[in-house]
Amino acid sequence: MSPPKRKAMLLAAILVVLLALAAFYLMRRRQPLRKTEAGTAPSLLMYLPPDSPVIAYVDVAALRKLSNSPLSAVLGLTTLGRGRDKDYVDFVRDTGFDYSRDLDQAAIALWPTSLDPAANAAGNNPALAIANGRFDRARIEAYAIGVGGKPEQQANGKLYVVPGKPTIAFQFLSPTRIAIASGNTSADLLNLPSVVGKDSTMQARVGSVAGAPIFAVGRTKNLPSSFYSILGNSPRIEALVRSIQEISLAGQTDKDWIHVTVEGDCDTGRSAADISTVLIGFRFLGSLALGDPEARRQLGLTTSQVVFLRDVLKEAHVSHQDERVRVSFDLTPEMLGQAHPAH
Repeated sequence: MSPPKRKAMLLAAILVVLLALAAFYLMRRRQPLRKTEAGTAPSLLMYLPPDSPVIAYVDVAALRKLSNSPLSAVLGLTTLGRGRDKDYVDFVRDTGFDYSRDLDQAAIALWPTSLDPAANAAGNNPALAIANGRFDRARIEAYAIGVGGKPEQQANGKLYVVPGKPTIAFQFLSPTRIAIASGNTSADLLNLPSVVGKDSTMQARVGSVAGAPIFAVGRTKNLPSSFYSILGNSPRIEALVRSIQEISLAGQTDKDWIHVTVEGDCDTGRSAADISTVLIGFRFLGSLALGDPEARRQLGLTTSQVVFLRDVLKEAHVSHQDERVRVSFDLTPEMLGQAHPAH
């Protein structure tokens, strides 16, 4: 395994479950709308900085129970989902850590600076994750040193910094808890008090979705102007995206199903209505693109993926009320089986 790939594994192992869900962001199978369940915020979120514009949480231990669902394969929680990727096999061999087996919960803070994917590669989008699980500290620390990491003694304990694009830093908080950060300021993100103060606005938003095993909330008013720069050639779209003040995503499980709701609170009811119209238009354009062989070739879609996307786009549901716009969808075992067919 090349050193850059090995370095990336340290962060990817914790964030991969959240990223897997994001692939289904605008997909829905027709079912009656379900209200997002409120709940008590997981205590792990208390370790995240209160000023982070986006926070997320995933209860991998709960999702792991879906052992007979294709969802488990899509999220990489089964042998089928993990596949036989050599880099990951080498990572597990060297560290003794397999996220599908050893990761239980993760709370994540994000400071996105740009919608451009290149910003992540440059380390300009900092991220911090606090994770509970089972870790072999000695092997993980030895692994970090083997890929160029350097130990640094800080006031709150030893941390390891692994240079690269992006830079990764991590620190063990206890035998069953680790903090891991990514970005050019990753080491600074780890210098946190043991428990930070609450932010009432974010806590209220979290409380509205905390009954779900996977959720994310964001306050877009805290995002820098650079976040929207990639939309500069589409002033109308940029204005609509900027009109979103808060956003939340919640994924709730029901047997082998997962019900996902994405809600955005806009500055005005007119903005919410306009965003709803644009999303419906994107659904129509997406359906046309899937019917174009050349477009499918450029996107690199397999036949099973085309079937999956056609189905969910046809059934997608977008709604708005007052200043809120909602996208809601269900992922069924049949749909997930199309997205991740057995090999």
